[in-house]
Amino acid sequence: MNQTRTFIAVDLPLSIQESIEKQTTRLRQTLGDDVVRWVAPHNMHLTLKFLGNAPTTHLDFLKQMLTQAADATPQFDLQIGGIGSFPNSKRPRVLWVGLHAPASLASLQKLIEEGANRLGYEKEERPFSPHLTLGRVRQGIDVKELQKISNALSTIQLGKIGTARVDSVHLYKSDLNSDGSVYTKLFSTPLR
Repeated sequence: MNQTRTFIAVDLPLSIQESIEKQTTRLRQTLGDDVVRWVAPHNMHLTLKFLGNAPTTHLDFLKQMLTQAADATPQFDLQIGGIGSFPNSKRPRVLWVGLHAPASLASLQKLIEEGANRLGYEKEERPFSPHLTLGRVRQGIDVKELQKISNALSTIQLGKIGTARVDSVHLYKSDLNSDGSVYTKLFSTPLR
């Protein structure tokens, strides 16, 4: 059975991606590539649901589900700014840029989560926490490097980056290669 590694996401405008790159340059330089595997700015997006390996026979069902969720959701704006880490600053695994959104985002994500679950995809147990992944902390780093990340996050502030209009939602395929992930849009549908 053919499978495609897929996820559902909201795109960011190029101007926001460039602004994030510009405003996080100091953080990237401070921490370097040996400690953090950085996400390329053009790959930044807001993931609403990671589906994993989806049988290609499911793609039409996923498109229908996504269209229904989008039809039920009005367009909205995301406020982008702030920086942090998951699970916390003492044990950072993921570095992120924060998002503030109206209830429409949570409603859209819930519709997608429920629709994907009805199609047989595992329900995400963690609560939805909208963010943009800046980078992932490399495994096996020592305590000194963890402290360096924690210090950088507490001293390098990231103010308001901007506002992004969310007017559509997308189904992506993700191909992993030695240079990182390559994302290909499989389907897009407009919000109401």
